[in-house]
Amino acid sequence: MRNWSKTSAAPQQFGILLFDGFSNFCLANTVEPLRAANMLSGRSLYRWQFLTLDGQAAQSSSGLTVAPHQPLSRAAGDLLAVMPSYGFEGHAGWVTQQALRAAARRFGALAGFDTGSWLLAEAGLLEGHRATIHWEELTGFAERFPEVEVRRERFVIDGNCITCSGAMAAFDLVMHMIGRDHGEALALEVSQLFMTRGSARNHAGGAGPASRVVNRALALMQENLEEPLPIAEVARRCGGTQKALEARMRADLGAPPQTVYRRLRLNLARKLTQETDLTVAEIALRCGYQTPAAMTRAFRETFATTPRRLRRAGR
Repeated sequence: MRNWSKTSAAPQQFGILLFDGFSNFCLANTVEPLRAANMLSGRSLYRWQFLTLDGQAAQSSSGLTVAPHQPLSRAAGDLLAVMPSYGFEGHAGWVTQQALRAAARRFGALAGFDTGSWLLAEAGLLEGHRATIHWEELTGFAERFPEVEVRRERFVIDGNCITCSGAMAAFDLVMHMIGRDHGEALALEVSQLFMTRGSARNHAGGAGPASRVVNRALALMQENLEEPLPIAEVARRCGGTQKALEARMRADLGAPPQTVYRRLRLNLARKLTQETDLTVAEIALRCGYQTPAAMTRAFRETFATTPRRLRRAGR
């Protein structure tokens, strides 16, 4: 496989390889966060194509038919997500193996989503790598592929080999990628859009105590945007100290509470700018700024434009 890393401003190119029996849920949890990241950032961070081995339509487990953009043999990009889901063993023949081995030379990384790990392993592409699969298949996967270091984790990133365990884990994985490549502030915005508070985007499986505290802090911040609370008060209401909250937020979101709180207020300012006719002064008050000038400075620093320019651009 080619080297996989985010090193330029060009959009990352994803190929989504579908097979008959794929999960709609897994597909949506993969693509929708990418779309949201593009929308919220105002930039084309990600592009994706739906692919099949032969260029023919694939039908999901619930009957949804997806027409691919092109066959896998013509596609290349940064990441290929292999998504068979149900009936995966029926797709594990030599035709698939050969196609995946060839694709490994055209894509920066290969990712097995849900049961896609099985197809990658059959093609010999996970040998010597750490990997996971849907947990219902974990024991059989370990027995069938002893050369793979099998992990019971939601997702595993081992160099250019990526695997995740199911539809919800696909969402966690994509959110992790967005945060890693474009900043946790954008990942937080995407989480808010889908009403998934906080950062249960860990490898092992869901929110631990630290994430629950962060989720509570985020909720308090969201409830108090017009009159922001001191960080010490947020921490107190979460049952801890400011120092502890700062450590947990840095670990989960990659930023201190002050930065996160400021971004939440500015996200609201942007939303009100785009969706209402409120004056800049009124928006500033709604978002906890004492003066329009202070909000405009912060807005420009964060979004590289001003509220007035953003509003004019949208008309």
